[in-house]
Order: sequence, then C-alpha cells, then structure tokens
Amino acid sequence: MRSRGGHGPVSNHWSALFLSAFVTFFVVIDPAGCAPIFASLTRGASAAHRRSMAVRSTLVAAGILFVFALFGEAFLRTLGISLASFRIAGGIMLFLIALEMVFEKRTQRREERADEITRKAAAEERPLEAEDIAVFPMAIPMIAGPGSIATAMLLTSRAEGWLDGAVVLAALLATLVLTLLSLLAAGPLMRVLGDKVEAMITRVLGVILAALAAQFVVDGIRVSFAL
Repeated sequence: MRSRGGHGPVSNHWSALFLSAFVTFFVVIDPAGCAPIFASLTRGASAAHRRSMAVRSTLVAAGILFVFALFGEAFLRTLGISLASFRIAGGIMLFLIALEMVFEKRTQRREERADEITRKAAAEERPLEAEDIAVFPMAIPMIAGPGSIATAMLLTSRAEGWLDGAVVLAALLATLVLTLLSLLAAGPLMRVLGDKVEAMITRVLGVILAALAAQFVVDGIRVSFAL
C-alpha cells in the first residue's frame, strides 16, 4: 500500500482509510437519526437553550469517544483482553445494531426513550425545557453509546502507526461535526427528510454496517487462529 517512490499510494491509502472510518462512524452514530430525537426532546425550549444543549451534548460525546479511541487499547491490555477478541465482540455488537437499523428497532427504541423523558416532565408538571438532555440521553447513549465507543476503539486499534490513527480520529471528528450540525438544524432537517426518506436511509446504512461488522469478526478470527 505504501511506496517510498511517490505520494500517490500513500495518499490513496489514507483517503480510503478516512472514507472507511467516516462511513462506519456515520452509520453507527447516525447524525440524521439523532436529529428527530433531539427535536422531540427540546420541543418548547428557546432557540438559545437548544443551541446550548446541542453544543454541550456533542462536546461531551466527543470527549468520551476520543478518550476510548486513544486509551481504549491500553485499557483492554490491562484487563487481559486481546484486540482480536475485542474485534470479534465489537463486530457482533455492531451487527446487532445493523439488524436493528434494518428492521427499524433502533429508531423505535430511541423514540421510546424520548417519549419516556417527555412523559416524566409532564407527570412532574414542569416544562420540558427544565430537563437538560445534553448529557443524558443525547451525549450518552445516543451519540456516545456502546456501539460508537466500540467502533472508536476498533478502528484505532486497526490503525498502523500514528498517522493512520490521526486519519481515523479526523473521520470521527468530521462525523461529530456533522452530528452537531444536524442537531442545530433538527427542525428544518426533519421537514426536508420526512419519515419515509429517513427510514429508507436508515435501512440502507444498516446493510452497510452489517457488512462492516462481518469484516471485523472475520479479521478477529483470522488473527486469533492465524489464518
């Protein structure tokens, strides 16, 4: 893949790595899918409060994901867990998320969580705006959930050298920026997409994620059994 004679092969390698990592992060974090949940949870809040919660939820999620991406491998070694085992486990976890996306279970679960928070606010006879949803449930677990944490650790563990790792982190950062933009534009975004278009996109991304998850499992098995 790499060549000392020119920058072409190296550049192509990094471009492919960035695209692969970006697609994986985008599918798992699902910025477009977070937008309707955020819009529902912040209904009735002032524009300034919505912006504040969007920024803080993204920053908190970014902090969690970057910590696991940078130090997750060392943490696994401390626990005596091999990277191959983690790749297999992470691949299986991502495959389950992909199945939920294809059959719309993930969206349903997110909506149920949003409805629960709304009902709680109504039962306590207080405005929903008083509920700060920046950390929970937006940052954790909707943006930085088990799937995205596992993905961050998996992709950085596969990186060969610090430059590859930097490319993966750049892809994560790009996805988080898109997530922030989708939260800030949640209302208009939902009016443009509509429920049917969002459902179609979710299913297509679920199929792609299933293939990526299968590759993680194959890689883990290959390393474990030295195939």
